[in-house]
Amino acid sequence: MRHKHSDYMHWAKTQSSARFNLATSGVAPVSLRELPANLDELEINGDNSYGYAPLQKAIAAHCGVDPECVVEAAGTSMANHLAMAAIIEPGDEVLIEHPAYGPILDVAHYLEANVKRFRRAEENGWAIDPAEVRRCITPNTRLIVITNLHNPTSVLTPESVLSEIDNIALSIGALVLVDEVYLDAVYENTPRTSFHLGPEFVVTSSLTKVYGVSGLRCGWILAQPDLAWKMRRLNDLYSATAVYPGELLSLAAFQHLDLLRERARRILEADRELLRDSLAQQGGVCAVPTKRGTTAFLRFVHGNAEAFLERLRSEFDTSAVPGRFFEMPNHFRIGMGVNTEMFAEGLGRISRALDSGK
Repeated sequence: MRHKHSDYMHWAKTQSSARFNLATSGVAPVSLRELPANLDELEINGDNSYGYAPLQKAIAAHCGVDPECVVEAAGTSMANHLAMAAIIEPGDEVLIEHPAYGPILDVAHYLEANVKRFRRAEENGWAIDPAEVRRCITPNTRLIVITNLHNPTSVLTPESVLSEIDNIALSIGALVLVDEVYLDAVYENTPRTSFHLGPEFVVTSSLTKVYGVSGLRCGWILAQPDLAWKMRRLNDLYSATAVYPGELLSLAAFQHLDLLRERARRILEADRELLRDSLAQQGGVCAVPTKRGTTAFLRFVHGNAEAFLERLRSEFDTSAVPGRFFEMPNHFRIGMGVNTEMFAEGLGRISRALDSGK
């Protein structure tokens, strides 16, 4: 049956809030007064028929691509929708990683794709095994979809593995869609976008997760010019133009990305150290160690994870994302990078909830 909604997004909007909210996926939000922008230059209307040219150039410069390859989108979720809708037709085979971010699967099902899966194994550190991709691919596969950093585990797929996936895609004439919204949370030796690896790659990303300006909905797609134009025309169905003040503020954000990125880095690194210490002391949950990214994927060792998360929220006022939204019901995702004091208390409450449930 065709999916016409996202269970995860509904949960996130209606049930994720708690005093100690570990159900986040992005860093602490930046307020308007914190963004170094000249508000006297802010306007309601401007020339942005198929994108605001200065913003297009800023995105292109950030990614090291030609502006003709940049398609503006309202966040990464809309970017993923536009990209998949422009590439596939109903019945086309799409190969998607498992576990996967729920809304990516939801879009593929909504577009009536024939969805196949390849496994990322926890015992392999959630890494992509190209041999597994090759085993699951068929001559009918039109698109391979991955996230890098992986959502929910924050595992990085190196360029060497992406190149192997490129060769697999080339062998059957498929494209590779890579959601890179978390990639800039790799602070040391930040990888270049996979778009540079070959014309088979289509990349989506945004400023929503790593930079604290989610409300601007500044997202984009990188695609070859002909495909990029197809996506712009497809977006005509959804919006006449983007919100011009949002584009102006997004341009201001691009002019100060290093400042915004470093602001979040300090919080993330402190939170990651707290998580490492907590996991070392608590036997009730475990996780593949995370060295980067804003999220971690914890496995509940004994008992029912869903029941535990319900009790964690109701009795300890602490929230985390249930693993069922990633098709892993014995796991849950927690977010870092918002507030270290809050994060520390949230981890403490997870430990107390685990202890009280023994």
